[in-house]
Amino acid sequence: MSTVIDSGDADRLDAAWWIDRIVKVLVFAGGISAIVFILGIFAFVTKEGFGFVLKDMDVVEFFTSPNWRPTSDTKPTHGILALLAGTASITGFAMLISVPFSLGAAIYIGEFATGKTRETLKVLVEMLAAIPSVVWGFIGLSIMNPLIIDLFDVPVGLCMLNAGLILGLMAAPIMTTIAEDALKAVPDGYREAAEAMGATRWQVIWKVVIPAAKNGLVAAVLLGVGRGFGETMAVLMASGHSINMPEGVFDPVRALTATIAAELGETVAGDTHYQALFTLGILLFAVTFVINLTADLVVRGIRKK
Repeated sequence: MSTVIDSGDADRLDAAWWIDRIVKVLVFAGGISAIVFILGIFAFVTKEGFGFVLKDMDVVEFFTSPNWRPTSDTKPTHGILALLAGTASITGFAMLISVPFSLGAAIYIGEFATGKTRETLKVLVEMLAAIPSVVWGFIGLSIMNPLIIDLFDVPVGLCMLNAGLILGLMAAPIMTTIAEDALKAVPDGYREAAEAMGATRWQVIWKVVIPAAKNGLVAAVLLGVGRGFGETMAVLMASGHSINMPEGVFDPVRALTATIAAELGETVAGDTHYQALFTLGILLFAVTFVINLTADLVVRGIRKK
């Protein structure tokens, strides 16, 4: 028995085939464009900063000296140790604050809250994630600054504590959302099997749900670290922007990203200071790559287990 396809059906089949091909090309182009753009940005940053790396950079001074004085008339120095210490201290303090609160909020939203309570909390968390970084910086500058001065009797409230608190609040919503999605992805059968064996609610969460969702939880934490390391405006406004090796939470510090944002507009294109700032950009790219690679290796190791 043969099937006869009239010309109208054939035209529709041809049109559907072409639409399918076009959509595939567009999806592929959209997916590959992100890689192309990232490579293009990295190539541009490397091109602008590599002259400093090859000609003027003293590797020992660059990584071990806390003196960042690229515009000095007598002896310009390009030490980033204090900038690295400031960035690491702010990010580390922010993670100490945001990780427990983020995971706790994700567990409550995903495992305890129900109905309108859950939906309301999810909307509020997403609204917090949508607040621009400059608004967070303004909160740190105008609200947290006098509050820290009054509470702790310190001369200046623009310090590592201020920047860490603001950065922790900024990173927490994204971490909470990703962690909650990871908890939600755990099959209900795991929970039901544990409850059938007599496990309490907390035992189910601690012994079953969290181990099953640890891939996503690790990804959430590492994304928060990446957000903290790469944040610019809020850190610039709340940290005090002073080149210091931090000895306490009340010391003003300066971050790598804030240094680039504050100084790049005042440099002459192509001079040593300009190239040194792009070298900081290369370093930030490298650190971001290491964070992402670490996340990938951790997740792969967890999956093998």
